[in-house]
Amino acid sequence: MSFNFPLGQTIYPVCPILDGADFISGYAFKSNDFIDSGHPVIKIKNIQSGKVTIADSQYVSTETVRKLDKFKLSDRDVLIAMTGQGSVGRVGRLSCEDGTTPYLNQRVGKFVADEEKLNIDYLYYVLSTKKYQEILFLAGSGSGQPNLSPATIKSVEIPFAPYEVQCRISSILNAIDEKISLNEKTNQTLEQMAQALFKSWFVEFEPVKAKMAALEAGGSQEDATLAAMTAISGKDADALAVFEREHPEQYAELKTTAELFPSAMQESELGEIPVGWFVGDLSNIALLNTESWSKKNAPESVSYVDLANTKWGVINSVEVYKFSDAPSRARRILRPCDTIVGTVRPGNGSYSYISKPGLTGSTGFAVLTPKARIFSEYIYLCVTSNESIERLAHLADGGAYPAVNADVVLSTQCVLPIESETKEALLKVFSSRTEVFFSYRANNLDVNEVLTSTRDTLLPKLLSGEISLPEAEQIISEEA
Repeated sequence: MSFNFPLGQTIYPVCPILDGADFISGYAFKSNDFIDSGHPVIKIKNIQSGKVTIADSQYVSTETVRKLDKFKLSDRDVLIAMTGQGSVGRVGRLSCEDGTTPYLNQRVGKFVADEEKLNIDYLYYVLSTKKYQEILFLAGSGSGQPNLSPATIKSVEIPFAPYEVQCRISSILNAIDEKISLNEKTNQTLEQMAQALFKSWFVEFEPVKAKMAALEAGGSQEDATLAAMTAISGKDADALAVFEREHPEQYAELKTTAELFPSAMQESELGEIPVGWFVGDLSNIALLNTESWSKKNAPESVSYVDLANTKWGVINSVEVYKFSDAPSRARRILRPCDTIVGTVRPGNGSYSYISKPGLTGSTGFAVLTPKARIFSEYIYLCVTSNESIERLAHLADGGAYPAVNADVVLSTQCVLPIESETKEALLKVFSSRTEVFFSYRANNLDVNEVLTSTRDTLLPKLLSGEISLPEAEQIISEEA
C-alpha cells in the first residue's frame, strides 16, 4: 500500500506533525533586554540555508533568562521562521557546539519531538526538502504580513515511518552532512590561509619590514633578501639552506619573489607603505559590471545566483530559470575569476569568487572583473577582507534599505607597486600561490554539490521504497 505526500509516493502512513511532536513559539524579548554579551538570542535572520548559527546574534543576561527555561535551546534543535517576507517557513538545525546556551526569540518556533514516535533529525530532513519549504512558504504567505501559526505548522503532513527506520534514514543523511561540513571547514581554513597571505604581503608588508630590520641590524642587502625569504616562506636560515640544496629551482623562485619587495617604507594617507608603492583602489586592476543580459543577447535559460543564496564566499544554491520567467534582477553575466559583492546590506556577507562558467548574477551584486587573470585572487581577497566588508556596511547604514552604489565597491582602497612590471610580477607570484587555495576550495564546493544532490534524492527514494536502507548505506560508503 502506498500513500501520496508532497515528495511523491510513500510506503509509510502520512500523518500531521502534531502526531509526533509539540511546538514552542519564541519569547518576546524587549529591546532593552539586549546587551553586548551573554546568552545568544536566535532570531529569524539566524536561520539560513538549512542551518541556524549564533553568528551576529544579540545577547541577553543570565538574569533576563532566569525563568525562561522553556525557551532554552540546545545543539541540533530544529527551528522554523514563523514570519518574514522571503523567510517564512525557513527551517534550520541549530549548531552551537561551543557550549553556549542560546534562547528562542519571538516568531521563531522550535519542534519538540516525542522520540518514541518521531526522530527530530528525520523531521528536519523532511521539512528542509525544497518541496516542503515551498509548502511552508506558501502556507505563510497571505495578503498581508507573511505568517505561520503553530496550528498550521503542526498540521503539515509527513510520512511516519517506524521510529527505527526514521533513525536509520537520519543516520544515512547525517553521514552525508558530516562530509559536507568537513569540506566546509576545510574551505574556511583555505580562505583564512589566503587572507593571511594577502594581509602579510599587502597590508602588514611583512617582507618589507623583515628587510628593514635586517638592514637596521647592520646586515647587507643579501641579508635583507634572506630575511624577506624567511618572512615569505616561514623557514629560518637553516631550513632555507636545506631548501636550497634539495629544491634549488624553488629556492631561486623564492629569492626572486623576495627581491620584488622594497627595503624601505614611505608615508601615505594610509600610514607607512613600501617605497615605490602607491595607495589606489580596485579600479586600477578591475572593471565593474562589464556584461549584462538584454532581450537581444539573452540565453534561453539562466542559472541564477541571488544575494540571499550567497553567503561569506559560498554560493549555497543556484536556481535555473527560463530567461522569460527569471527575476528581473537576473541580468549580470558572471565569468570565472570574477568577484561578486552584494551591494544591499553588504554587512550580511553576500559575496563570492566565481569558479565556474555559465552563471548569471543579480543586479544587486557589484561584479568585479580582473583586467588580467593574475589580479583575480588579489581583488577577491582585498574586497572581502573584514575591513572592507565593515567599510561597506558602515557606508550602507541608515534607512530601511541599507545599500551602497556598486562604484563604492570598486573604490575599495588597495596598495600596489607603482611600476607596472613589478606590480605584474608580484601579483603573478601572489596569484600562483593563492590559486592553489582557490582551486582546492572550488573542488570541495563541487564535491559538496554532488553530496547535496545525493542527500536530497535519497530521502524520497527511501520513503517510496524505491531503494532499501542497506542499498542507501552502500551508496554512502561508496561516496566516502
